Amino acid sequence: MGKGRLEAFSDGVIAIIITIMVLELKVPHGADFDALLPLLPVFLSYVLSFIYVGIYWNNHHHLIHAVTKTTGGVLWANLHLLFWLSLIPFVTSWTGEHHFAAVPLACYGFVLFMSSFAYLILVRCLEANNEVLKDALGSDRKGKISMLLYLLGLGLSLVVPLLGFSVYVLVAIIWFIPDRRIESRYKEK
Repeated sequence: MGKGRLEAFSDGVIAIIITIMVLELKVPHGADFDALLPLLPVFLSYVLSFIYVGIYWNNHHHLIHAVTKTTGGVLWANLHLLFWLSLIPFVTSWTGEHHFAAVPLACYGFVLFMSSFAYLILVRCLEANNEVLKDALGSDRKGKISMLLYLLGLGLSLVVPLLGFSVYVLVAIIWFIPDRRIESRYKEK
């Protein structure tokens, strides 16, 4: 099975996710800078989520670019990832609307954790038929650390929400610099 349709479909879904997130941003009720202050949590949650969706889009692109073969299992694993990513606009809006309250922020962390878990499943499915990718990713220490940090952030969100949010920001920073493992190995082969 070719990888072109998988990548095109995923790109389309991710574009829709970003569109839904931006449509959730509401115009301030006033015309001065003070009118922006109540929207700051909404905007900050949007920025973080936009970065996360961008990170997934970037890494997904590199994954698919590096493989030569996809399977039915890969298609289902990819849909699983897209499902969790599609929940990001919901938890983003909920988190921002309630100014980083504990439960919405913990749910935000849960969606981030499940997205990373779904990404891990997709990677494993792709590695099964693509040795170059398997060699490039190695043990994926960065991915495993991220998953642990999401769980830490989720727990902290229920106790000290600002610390939980800080952990989510930390993971985004870790991944913001593109992962060169795939790109560098793919060019060598």
